[in-house]
Amino acid sequence: MLCRFNDFCEKDVVSINTGSKIGRVDDLEIDTECAKVRCFIIYGRKRFFGILGREDDIYIPWDDVKVFGEDAILVSSKHCKEPKHRGKRQLLKGFFE
Repeated sequence: MLCRFNDFCEKDVVSINTGSKIGRVDDLEIDTECAKVRCFIIYGRKRFFGILGREDDIYIPWDDVKVFGEDAILVSSKHCKEPKHRGKRQLLKGFFE
């Protein structure tokens, strides 16, 4: 199977362990000595439109990638952090307590 970088960027990265969407591939780390992909990088979410910076980036080692599907990439990484999804209830939680 041949893939281009754009193909990776269009697919969702999903954790097999939790079943949750981690994000989309933003960058690759490549070992230039042996010409192999070392890991996928998913940039952290912006905090308050980027004014407060970003959350930590998520690095998924190539060995943790299990399946490349048509719409998603399944990974079983125990080292990557799951993104914090803040819904409206969590966002406004402090105002109503």
